[in-house]
Amino acid sequence: MRDLITTSFLEIFSQEPILAFAPGRINLIGEHTDYQEGFVFPATVAQGIWVGIQKNNTNSANIHSLDFKEDFVFDVTSFSPKKGHWANYVMGMVAQFKQAGYPVKGFNMVFGGTIPVGSGLSSSAALSVSIGTALSGLFEFKIPKKSIALYAQKSEQLFEGLNCGIMDPYASAFGKENHALLLDCRSNSHEEVPIALEKYCLLLVNTKVKHKLADSAYNKRRAACEESVRILSDTFPGIKTLRDLKESQLDAVKSILPEDLFPKAKHVILEDARVHQAGESLKKGDLIRFGELMKASHESLSKDYEVSCAELDFLASESWEKDYVLGSRMMGGGFGGCTINLLEEIHLADFKNFISDRYQEKFGIEPDFIEVKLSDGAHLVD
Repeated sequence: MRDLITTSFLEIFSQEPILAFAPGRINLIGEHTDYQEGFVFPATVAQGIWVGIQKNNTNSANIHSLDFKEDFVFDVTSFSPKKGHWANYVMGMVAQFKQAGYPVKGFNMVFGGTIPVGSGLSSSAALSVSIGTALSGLFEFKIPKKSIALYAQKSEQLFEGLNCGIMDPYASAFGKENHALLLDCRSNSHEEVPIALEKYCLLLVNTKVKHKLADSAYNKRRAACEESVRILSDTFPGIKTLRDLKESQLDAVKSILPEDLFPKAKHVILEDARVHQAGESLKKGDLIRFGELMKASHESLSKDYEVSCAELDFLASESWEKDYVLGSRMMGGGFGGCTINLLEEIHLADFKNFISDRYQEKFGIEPDFIEVKLSDGAHLVD
C-alpha cells in the first residue's frame, strides 16, 4: 500500500508525497464502558490507512481515494459537510485544525487502506488520525498526538454525525508495538502495558452480520446507564458516571436500581474492574487468567448488557470448547461484527477449519478470519 500510494501520487500530481500511516485498533477487553468515562484496553494492529500528501500553493484540496476510486476537490477557505461522503473525514479534520488556529493551506492527497471492511478495526478513526498526522507533518504544525485524537473524535461527531467515543482515535494515535493501552476515558490518559504472547496469537472471526437493532440498542443502553447514575446519585453523592462505583458496592446498587436497570449497571461496574485485572494479568504474563477475563466479559455483554447475538454467542462458545483457545469474546458494539480469540498459534489452521465448518453448518455463512499483530500507532513514514 505504501508503494501504491507513492506511485499513484506521482501519476496524479507529479509530486513526491510525504507519507503518513495510522493503524486500526482492536479492543482486548472493556466494552461499553467508554461512554461512562470508564476504562478500555485497546491495541493497534498492522492494518491501517496510508496517506500521501503534498502542498500545492493554492487554496484547493485535491483528494483521490484509492479505495473508492474517486476524486474530490474543496476550497480550504470555505466548505461544508457532504452527507454520507468519504471526503467528510478530510474536511472534518481541516475544519478542526483551522478552528484550533492552524493555518491549513491547499494540498494534494491520496489515501488508501488495508483494513477489511466491516471488520471492527475502526477504519474511520484510522483515516481521521492519518489525515491529521499527514496535515500536521506537511505544514510542520507539530500537533500533539492527544490533540489529533481529540480533533478526530470531534471531526466524526460534527461532519459524520457519529456520537463516537475517544477510544478509537486515541488508540490509533498512541498505539505501541507489542503493547496495549490501559486507557482512562475520563482523563484521556493511558498506561502502556507490554504483551508477550509467545506461542499464542490473536485472531478475529468476523460473523459477517450486522443486526438492525444495533443503533437503537446502543442508544437505549446509554440511556439506561445515565438513568442509573441519576437514581444512584442520592445514595452515592458525587458520582458522575458508573465508573465511580466499585465491585464491593454492587449489593447496594442492586437494592436501589429497578430490575431492568441493574444488569446494565452491573456490566459496566464489573467490566471496568476486569480491565484493571486484565492489565495486571498481562503484566505478570498470565495469559490463562487473561483468557478467563475475556470469557467473563463476553458472558456479561451477552447476558447482562444484552448486546450480543446468536452468531457472536455461537462463535464464542464453540471457541471455548477448544483447549488451545485461552479466551474468546465479542468485540465492539455488538449485534454482529467480530469475536477476538486468543489461541495457540500452532493450532491456527485447525481452528479456522473447525470454526468455518461449524459456523457454515449453523448459519449458512462463511466467516472471515483476520490475523492481527500489535503494532505502532500513527506516524510519518520515512
